[in-house]
Amino acid sequence: MNKVIFIIGVSGSGKSTIGQLLADNLNSPFFDGDDFHPENNIKKMANGQPLNDDDRQDWLETLNELAKQQLANNSCVIVCSALKQKYRDILNRDIESKTKWVHLSGTFNQISKRLQSREGHFMPSELLKSQFDILESPKEAIQIDISLTPENIVKSIKHELMNTSEFGLFGLGVMGKSLCRNLANNGFKISMFNRHVEGTEEDIAKNFKAQYPELSQAEAFDDISAFVKSLQQPRCIMLMVNAGKTIDYVIEDLLPHLSVNDIIIDGGNSNYKKTKERNAYLKTKGIHFIGTGVSGGEEGALKGPSVMPSGDKDTYKKIAPFLEKISAKDKNNLPCCTYVGPEGSGHFIKMVHNGVEYVEMQLLAEVATILEALGQNPDEIANTLETWKNAANSYLLEITTAIFRKKEGKDWLVHKILDKAENKGTGNWTTIASAELGVPSTLIASALFSRYISFYKEERVELNKNLKKENVSELNLTSNEILEAYQFARIISHYQGFKLISEASNTFLWHLNLSEIARIWTNGCIIRSTLIEELVEVFKHTTNILTSPKLIERVNQYIPSAKKVVSEGVLNDITTPALGEALQFFYGITTQYASANIIQAQRDYFGAHTYQRLKDDSEKSYHTNWN
Repeated sequence: MNKVIFIIGVSGSGKSTIGQLLADNLNSPFFDGDDFHPENNIKKMANGQPLNDDDRQDWLETLNELAKQQLANNSCVIVCSALKQKYRDILNRDIESKTKWVHLSGTFNQISKRLQSREGHFMPSELLKSQFDILESPKEAIQIDISLTPENIVKSIKHELMNTSEFGLFGLGVMGKSLCRNLANNGFKISMFNRHVEGTEEDIAKNFKAQYPELSQAEAFDDISAFVKSLQQPRCIMLMVNAGKTIDYVIEDLLPHLSVNDIIIDGGNSNYKKTKERNAYLKTKGIHFIGTGVSGGEEGALKGPSVMPSGDKDTYKKIAPFLEKISAKDKNNLPCCTYVGPEGSGHFIKMVHNGVEYVEMQLLAEVATILEALGQNPDEIANTLETWKNAANSYLLEITTAIFRKKEGKDWLVHKILDKAENKGTGNWTTIASAELGVPSTLIASALFSRYISFYKEERVELNKNLKKENVSELNLTSNEILEAYQFARIISHYQGFKLISEASNTFLWHLNLSEIARIWTNGCIIRSTLIEELVEVFKHTTNILTSPKLIERVNQYIPSAKKVVSEGVLNDITTPALGEALQFFYGITTQYASANIIQAQRDYFGAHTYQRLKDDSEKSYHTNWN
């Protein structure tokens, strides 16, 4: 990755000499900031007058533009005083993560002697004190003692820049390994860590490095202290370990080795509430924390995942080049990675993403069951799903098609897989979050509980023997009707998922951009689909997809098929919980006068909970003595 190396310090510290030597060593362009001062600044300093902030503003902005222009093609070295943090902020603008700072520091007496012996410079030595007076020593710079020889100074800088890694990844499970290879393939120098457990986890990082040529420049560790020391400051460390207490244990293990302004990125499926707590805790330690949803599985992590980071926006800017470079790209070649919002919002939308994923998987399982009941074998089911791609393509549709084609011996592999579906908890969290926020994400709950039901395999077998199930009708469905029911349910599912995100955004004041969230889900992630691509545009005009004219027209078209498919399922003892719930939810959300008046009356009867009346805008509460 191209970088700008800013060498800073008071006048007379040797910036120009060191900068030129370093640039020559690195074979990079060199620029002396003094050469870019406007004429008025030079005259003012030559007359013994110190520059004020207004004098420096245009000069600093010019150097910032110079840095941006150079970064487009190569790295470079720029020297300038940049004595105050706000000056460095201007130089850093929009390129924070691509800058490295070197501070040449010395005493007033050391530098004063140098200035007195220097000839031909426009700034007199009397102005040196004014520079020391305003000097704010940078916290994130490589600190260099100017008493060293120029050659040793350059050697020290190169050691810091070249022998340290830009990015650290902690945890080499499936996703962690794929992300390491992705980072290395994109030209980043990385350090990799995996714990050492005698007899079970030994030399994991070292052996992993030896396995892939792209990791030849990566550093491998099983010692935390050495791992942290191998990273450039401020350090960027991404955790790819199991969610829950493990994250907290890892943070506590890392803390003694970290410095103020280091950055920890949690790339696992953490609960958004815990992300908020960890963010607040680490802030007290001076450590920045970013919670990042990552979707794409093993292949996505390697070739380009969808990335959903949240936390402090300025901190995100420092890690953006890493995450945006390794992410998938949308149809406009923009990264499927964006700053989502504050706190744990990134992990929240990843949680909802996984909830929608549960539904998408359940719907495909249900339509496959219906197609099987129509007499189709797995190859024929795959052929049917293949024909759906023009109308309703998605990553999950593609892999389900491939699953039904896979054989083991003479039989299809899908016939040999135990019908117990596991889960890792995010569907559970999504359902809990829905209940807490009062949002009816009924399809996610249905898909989750369908997995729970599947796990009662032994009980299902026993109940199947004892409780009568009997086909009472002939299954009368076409492939197109099943497709339309599937499309109907998917629209309802996406309505519910984005409704949950919208309500969370309003409740927690996150100000989430639904269109941008949909955009970063168009590639790299598990739920990428042509429907998601449509929603990018839909959400530019509304936060409710059921108000989109195109989707309204489509839903109205699909309703008859949805009703028929669910009815035929009921009549033929075929379980279709997600397809059925999509229809029931649709009836509920589009019912102008619901049965909830009866429930409210019941609540008032036994608990005096009161009720409100129709055609009464006063919001007055009423209670009736029902006896």
